[in-house]
Amino acid sequence: MQAYLFVHFTGEEKDGEQIYFSVSRDGLNWKDLNDGQLILRSRIGTKGVRDPYPVRHPRTGKFYLIATDLRIEAGYGWDAAQYEGSRDLIVWESSDLVHWSGERACTVGIEGAGCVWAPEAIYDEEKEAFLVFWASMVKVPRDAEPKQRIYAAYTNDFQTYSEAFLYIEREQHVIDTTIIRARGVYYRISKDETNKCLILEKSPSLTGTFTQIPSVFLEQLVGVEGPECYPMPDGTSWCLIADQFASGKGYLPLITDDLESGEFRVPKREEYDLGKTKKRHGGVLLISEEEYERLEKAF
Repeated sequence: MQAYLFVHFTGEEKDGEQIYFSVSRDGLNWKDLNDGQLILRSRIGTKGVRDPYPVRHPRTGKFYLIATDLRIEAGYGWDAAQYEGSRDLIVWESSDLVHWSGERACTVGIEGAGCVWAPEAIYDEEKEAFLVFWASMVKVPRDAEPKQRIYAAYTNDFQTYSEAFLYIEREQHVIDTTIIRARGVYYRISKDETNKCLILEKSPSLTGTFTQIPSVFLEQLVGVEGPECYPMPDGTSWCLIADQFASGKGYLPLITDDLESGEFRVPKREEYDLGKTKKRHGGVLLISEEEYERLEKAF
């Protein structure tokens, strides 16, 4: 894999909560496809999608794109979105990243969940299936008030899913989790919804016990969400991108040579270019040079 596809939405304006594509060869400088116009539109559910995430099936090569069924632009507000929102994922699939199926809705949220936000997926080699995970506002008997927790389910085709189970719970709300695997270790990065910062953890197993990696840098980086992480072309460093939602500045790239260290640096401003289209919470997929050229030609 020599290049990157960034799938994202752009904001709460008209058509902002739809699917947009950007590509990059270095993971830092991005080119907007389709002249910065949307690529895919959801015409079902709320008729809007946020937090899209693309994956490639390692066995079949098929691509899946999952997203939150939510359109804030409709005007119902964030309380309705959290407490009375859709329990569905919106899913597209493709064999070439250019031609996509029609969207479908898959109900994964547990009974009583107020929402299903920021779904992502990672392939579990041990179970030979994708672990799909998302945030839901849920009130359990011991709660005084509902709380955002991360739930998960297994699937192999993004049509049928195992029963959802509780995956992450903290004393406070937690949303926006991403997971990457490096050198046999799973690294999990989540948004602390109370402090508006990121928490970095590690575990040898996807469903095992995760331990927190101390990171003064991430603790002090407040007002961010939508973390994504991917290897850089040099094969030794990683890029963690975070959506600066509080300041409205879009994504900020952070570089580390060792995820275990919890240490990151912000590249110089001339080292990265996020393109003309504002990028909100999305997902990054590693692609080949051939796939890069195919996308560039098609859009």
